[in-house]
Amino acid sequence: MRILGIDPGSRLLGYAVVDATAAGLRYVECGVLEARRTAPIERRLAEIAAGLEEVVGELHPEQAAVEEVFSAVNVRAALALGQARGVVLAVCGRAGISVSGYSPAVVKQAVTGRGRAPKPQVAHMVQVLLGLRREPRADAADALAVAVAHAHLYKDIRRHA
Repeated sequence: MRILGIDPGSRLLGYAVVDATAAGLRYVECGVLEARRTAPIERRLAEIAAGLEEVVGELHPEQAAVEEVFSAVNVRAALALGQARGVVLAVCGRAGISVSGYSPAVVKQAVTGRGRAPKPQVAHMVQVLLGLRREPRADAADALAVAVAHAHLYKDIRRHA
């Protein structure tokens, strides 16, 4: 099963693709889609959507996992994250890809064993679990963590179904 992991953002969106097989997880690709900082929100979201459509078209994921928007202190930031998540849902919906959402704590628990693990520990565990030579950029590492978490949790869900 090919999984697209996404760390949504209205300016930086991390994405990652892994293959989950009976033999384990295999890294395919990860990166960060960047929208121009000075662009209005509608242009940034359009740039993110176009980039994500390209990733989906090239890598053909079967499922997607996205980090849920957490309760932020800054309402404007939370709204922008919600809008970016909406773009992700629309792009995946157009491609016929089902999307599962996970809270940051669930992702951290699945990857490190601790729901309050710091970001550097999550990035290091992703590097180790996928056999990467170096830690990926922060947003891409978060997306990889979401994909890894989905692979583990989806397997557990299917086992108990």
